[in-house]
Amino acid sequence: MPDLLLELFSEEIPARMQARAAADLKARVTDGLVEAGLTYAGAVAHSTPRRLALSVQGLLADSPTVREDRKGPRVDAPEKALEGFLRATGLTRDQLEIRDDKKGQVYFATLEKPGRPAAEIVAEVVEQVVRHFPWPKSMRWGAGSLRWVRPLHSILCILTDDAGAETVDLEIDGLRAGDVTAGHRFMAPSHFSVTGFDDYEAKLKRAKVILSAEERADHIWVEAHNMAFAQGLEVVEDKALLAEVAGLVEWPVVLMGDIGAAFLDLPPEVLQTSMKEHQKFFSVRNPKTGQIEKFVTVANRETADDGATILAGNHKVLAARLSDAKFFWENDLRTVREIGLEGMAAGLETVTFHSKLGSQADRIKRISTLAREIAPLVGAKPDLAAEAARVVKADLQSEMVDEFPELQGIMGRYYAEAAGHDDGVPEACEEHYKPLGPGDDVPTGPVSVTVALADKIDMLTGFWAIDEKPTGSKDPFALRRAALGVIRLMLENAVRAHLSEVFVKGYAGADADDLLAFFHDRLKVHLRDEGIRHDVIDACIGMPGNDDLVLLVKRAEALATFLETDDGENLTQGFKRANNILTDEERKDGVEYSFGPDAKLAEAAEEKALFGALDAAEARIAPALAAEDFAAAMSAMADLRQPIDAFFEAVVVNAENQILRRNRLNLLHRIREICLKVADLRRIEG
Repeated sequence: MPDLLLELFSEEIPARMQARAAADLKARVTDGLVEAGLTYAGAVAHSTPRRLALSVQGLLADSPTVREDRKGPRVDAPEKALEGFLRATGLTRDQLEIRDDKKGQVYFATLEKPGRPAAEIVAEVVEQVVRHFPWPKSMRWGAGSLRWVRPLHSILCILTDDAGAETVDLEIDGLRAGDVTAGHRFMAPSHFSVTGFDDYEAKLKRAKVILSAEERADHIWVEAHNMAFAQGLEVVEDKALLAEVAGLVEWPVVLMGDIGAAFLDLPPEVLQTSMKEHQKFFSVRNPKTGQIEKFVTVANRETADDGATILAGNHKVLAARLSDAKFFWENDLRTVREIGLEGMAAGLETVTFHSKLGSQADRIKRISTLAREIAPLVGAKPDLAAEAARVVKADLQSEMVDEFPELQGIMGRYYAEAAGHDDGVPEACEEHYKPLGPGDDVPTGPVSVTVALADKIDMLTGFWAIDEKPTGSKDPFALRRAALGVIRLMLENAVRAHLSEVFVKGYAGADADDLLAFFHDRLKVHLRDEGIRHDVIDACIGMPGNDDLVLLVKRAEALATFLETDDGENLTQGFKRANNILTDEERKDGVEYSFGPDAKLAEAAEEKALFGALDAAEARIAPALAAEDFAAAMSAMADLRQPIDAFFEAVVVNAENQILRRNRLNLLHRIREICLKVADLRRIEG
């Protein structure tokens, strides 16, 4: 069983495309091989800046011969039907077989598709994959028609078994496959032949190429960490940057350099962002001060001077970049000290938020007004919340955020501190955007929570008012994320509020009921990740106070726990039985059996016991619900399980005596009424 080694060697592949390209190469080649009848034992793909490589182990040497019996027309069918069948199968009449079938005798054709050598199939599959590879962007070069992400220089394609290596007979747009590749562009550019994957990987490493992206990333991180640790410093972790840098080099050489003293007073976020975005440098931090003091860069080659020349060039370029950042920082601080943060925010009058929702300044006024309303619900001072709302977006007018948009909020905190704001206002500037996703931290400071809620609720009510709601997979204004942010802010900070009332205080014209339904859908998604079923949430959404998210989730959690018990499951079935009988009989009779049942009419002991159990449960459920002790309410409801079961076993509800029948149906209504005070069990599935 041979092994396949494929390498596509080209000019530098953009780092952001490499991992996806390796996965696509593996999937498309292996899928093609399997479709052609070649199964395999395992496959692994790799990428470096200059090559995509695929190793497929344990291929079949040949595809199996396939035989197929194809049913044709009946023997007495028209001649044209037989002629069509012969054309479709490529056989003659004397090659057909007549067999007995349910409807008489019919023609059968036995078709045989002979197996083919693996090399022949590999050549076809690889050519199709290369010609139709799904690069996000591709190019043509020279006079050929082939498109690739960058000019493709060579193709290595061999099959290796115990007898040795065989080059696959493959040519694509003038590139003939061989068993040859090249090493590092600068340190080992010579070509060499290989006999299989292990030989290929080992010779590449001797030629200064680490094939595995994961190995390159690990090497970079360990070297950088060790260099920093030796000086009492630490590297700021950045997995995305690490993956990108590992895709820029075939032979990573880690170097550490100093940041000029003139730039050390810049905020660490500014240093980190500038170095990452412009230079792909890792930041090195002093854990005692939190200040960024050095940087780590990764070269693609070893040098005789141990990287001194490379570092000198990097220092020069970095100084120019950081000089720009320092200029922006000092200009912004000067502006803030002269006119204040609200003065900086005044420029937002000319910045459109949305053509139908006004400018950013208009939006800030709305957020400030709404923050005053929300503040008491969160425990924040209304004046402080309004003050924060007026300045949280001022940094959008700063030169620093104009250069680095990802620093919005962070710079707002620095500028708010410089302008003399305190009592949670600077923190609100940074945190009011949060949470940005499911894994993002949720603010806890009262002012931050207030402004974050006001910001998101203004956005939601505004877009609801102009009928710009998410549809299907389209959500251009990230309204689902905003709703989830509100949900997490309220739940994780135990904010008790009726959302319907808050929505009315937001942007005028929003349909509060429709927006609340949207929130309930988002809540289902959120709680599903917490392990609570959607039907459990539906059963609680149907209850009063469903716009108080804390209350709603508290009820849902208690119900979910209750339903996991035998009592909960059995009571639900008993409730449904009572509800179904009652619903059917009310439909037949055209009346509602909602009058109080009379205990004096109870005959069987089980019927009398149910009356007593309902009285006892109701006496416990009412105060428990008033105290929002849903666990106690459901415990009281659980006590109804046995009396309800016993009642149905011993009593015929639809008795011939109409007085007894009506009384028992009214008794079922009381069961439904008491249970529905706790949760809408009609919505529970199963």
